[in-house]
Amino acid sequence: MENRIILYYEKLDSTNTRVKELAKEGAQHGTVVVADKQTAGKGRRGRTWESPAGTNIYMSLLLRPEMEPSRAPMLTLVMAYSIAKALRKRGYGDVQIKWPNDLILSGKKICGILTEMELEGQEISHVVIGVGINANMRAFPEELQDKATSLCLEGGKEVNREQLIAEILEVFDEDYERFLEKKDLAFLQDAYNRMLVNCNREVQVLEPGNEYTARALGINKEGELLVQKADGSQEAVFAGEVSVRGIYGYV
Repeated sequence: MENRIILYYEKLDSTNTRVKELAKEGAQHGTVVVADKQTAGKGRRGRTWESPAGTNIYMSLLLRPEMEPSRAPMLTLVMAYSIAKALRKRGYGDVQIKWPNDLILSGKKICGILTEMELEGQEISHVVIGVGINANMRAFPEELQDKATSLCLEGGKEVNREQLIAEILEVFDEDYERFLEKKDLAFLQDAYNRMLVNCNREVQVLEPGNEYTARALGINKEGELLVQKADGSQEAVFAGEVSVRGIYGYV
């Protein structure tokens, strides 16, 4: 994207929060906020995200898409796919996607994505996609050592964060344009499913008042996770959370 505005902060409570403030002030589509440190980084379902200074990537992207609000959640999958592609180009060939919003390397989390949408009436005012990547962390708290890793630990060398951010944004811009053109995820579906760590694995589907075990089959063109239940029936999971057994220690 030409003439993209990138705002850098040494410290923020949350890059998503800052972008939402900027959006209400009229910031343009494509604006990016990057912070060296977050004091209140957040993940999906209100979880906290470890955000020390000088080590990782914390960024949020402002989008003003003209599309139905029901399609906005697909943008999380587009971003995950774009990041995975960018990292694979860098030599992290075994990076995988954990539907819907995490990336993993060597069975551990390296990236989380949080997408938030604001409506004006029945139309989208703006969408904010927040990305946190464990780039140069060399040590994790004991409770996270079996759950999280970093690009530095896996690749054996420091990552130039600015360069990686630029590469991710370049890939995402291309995928975002294709998504707007195609209006669904059919264009990335096969490639996404090849990177999907959940694929052909037993997963636990956690929904309010409903919990069951099934086999993940991959995503459909709407970004829903198709699962096969024990009785052979299939269901498309959209709401709720899917946990992958045998991948994370906290599952």
